[in-house]
Amino acid sequence: MPTKTIISVVIVIVLVTAIAISLSLLIPDKTAEPVEEETMQKIEIGGRIKLPEPRYAGNISVEEALSKRRSIRAYSGDNLTIEEVSQLLWAAQGITSPWGGRTAPSAGALYPLELYLVAGDVEGIDKGAYRYRPEEHELEKVKDGDIRAELAEAALGPNQEHVKDAAIDIVFTAVYERTTVKYKERGIRYARMEAGHAAQNVYLQAVSLDLGTVVIGAFSEDKVKEIVNAEEQENPLYIMPVGRKG
Repeated sequence: MPTKTIISVVIVIVLVTAIAISLSLLIPDKTAEPVEEETMQKIEIGGRIKLPEPRYAGNISVEEALSKRRSIRAYSGDNLTIEEVSQLLWAAQGITSPWGGRTAPSAGALYPLELYLVAGDVEGIDKGAYRYRPEEHELEKVKDGDIRAELAEAALGPNQEHVKDAAIDIVFTAVYERTTVKYKERGIRYARMEAGHAAQNVYLQAVSLDLGTVVIGAFSEDKVKEIVNAEEQENPLYIMPVGRKG
């Protein structure tokens, strides 16, 4: 075979090989495992999430947290971590003693408060509403989906968008009968006082975590109760949006 012919054949083979390699790079490999867009496990209604253990030493002193405490209504939209959520809920109603004492004082240690986490942008937590179970430091899912916009609409006034914009909202309710059974009508006042103690704990914990929060008391109680699937005897007292400061 003439030398020119051999060279021509070699050139053709090289070109064909190059084209084949280029095409193989453009065509997706169907045998490769798909990239997961969502690594979060879907939690069914009634399912529970065990929260990480809370930390008992913070980044700043109580005095510094008190001096920096402010109501923050503008949030960046960035996710919170499950560890941060765990810390915030523990600060509000976490168990701190073998007999069941909690982070906030309660008249007669009767603990009328219930907490709901409205999860929006949290790493490792499916969107929805969850009841906080202090005894087990767990979340129990009570509603599916992102309900922050509904909660914002339930809040009274024209400027409650921060309820929707926050990564999470913490809803405080109270079962007055737990305290009125012992303290009669005064038990209602005691339960409301307890909500104030717990909310201040969330404020200070948020400062320690460099997060922003605010307390909201203007809302339709019936709508909030329906949105978070609270039980009939529960009375909503607070909504606390929490997020990274914007």
